[in-house]
Amino acid sequence: MSRNLTLKDVALAAKVSEMTASRALRNAADVSVVTRKRVMDAANELGYVPNHIAGALASKKVNLVGVVIPSVKSYVFSEVLDGISTTLNNSPLRPVFGLTNYDLDTEAEVIRDMLAWRPAGLIVAGLEHSPATRKMLHNTDTPLVEIMDLDGDAIDSCVGISHYQAGFDMATAIVAKGHRKIGFLGTKMPLDFRATKRFDGFVSGLNSKGITLLDQELYSSGSTVSKGRESTAAMLQRHPELECIYCSTDVIAMGSVMHCMRAGITIPDQLAIAGFNALSMAEGLPIELATTDSMRFDIGKSAAEIILLRNQPSAPQTGKRVVFKPAVKPGNSI
Repeated sequence: MSRNLTLKDVALAAKVSEMTASRALRNAADVSVVTRKRVMDAANELGYVPNHIAGALASKKVNLVGVVIPSVKSYVFSEVLDGISTTLNNSPLRPVFGLTNYDLDTEAEVIRDMLAWRPAGLIVAGLEHSPATRKMLHNTDTPLVEIMDLDGDAIDSCVGISHYQAGFDMATAIVAKGHRKIGFLGTKMPLDFRATKRFDGFVSGLNSKGITLLDQELYSSGSTVSKGRESTAAMLQRHPELECIYCSTDVIAMGSVMHCMRAGITIPDQLAIAGFNALSMAEGLPIELATTDSMRFDIGKSAAEIILLRNQPSAPQTGKRVVFKPAVKPGNSI
């Protein structure tokens, strides 16, 4: 990590005084639109984050840990947050949460706001960020842990699983059961990088066995049971010969199971179904769903432990990589 950038750096880059730069960053009414844009562009280009802590406290950190995740609508991140909160519970540090809605520009705004308070640590879901965000994270001296994913280059510390490997391993398990006519059901993936990596790994796993994916159904809204039910019906209408559907989440897979129950389709004899995440809510199904344990609580716990360690006096400030192995749970649905 480089030195902390200052307001003077921004002012020099924007070719204005420090006072003008400060007022522009605070959206003061007497700063012209052109000047404000020039200052904001300079700040974004440099990766500068203003300091909201004034005066003698400006060089100190507060006892907050920023946690940046895509959504709380997903059942996935509740367990991650539980792991973080439980681990920090007996420490002086307290988590605060920000949501990005899978949008990189929103992520940049949330991270900028959090870093401005000089938190004791920052935990961010994923490894993919906008160029402006990467510059902010590279420039900060705040301990950073990127979580959930290992398929990419971490800026500081990272904790997670390989989603590519998770997809590959599930393909191997499905093919081992004798299935050859296989479909994929999941979200449209440009903004869900981890789902994209699982899909790529799944297709590679099939190809390694000489099998080509027969069909795929992609939806743009959130993962719901009803969406899984509707999408499964659409896939089977196109390809009634399908032998197995791999769903990008357990929630969608639950919808697939519901469709099969309604349509009188026997699982796995007539159609095999697999999901991802090993959600406890799927345990209420009449079958044991094949899925992958993504180690969500453990990832949150480990990330919080790294932040706690980095806040100890004389603690090593080098990045740490913690690898969890995605574990296929075959159940009896494939």
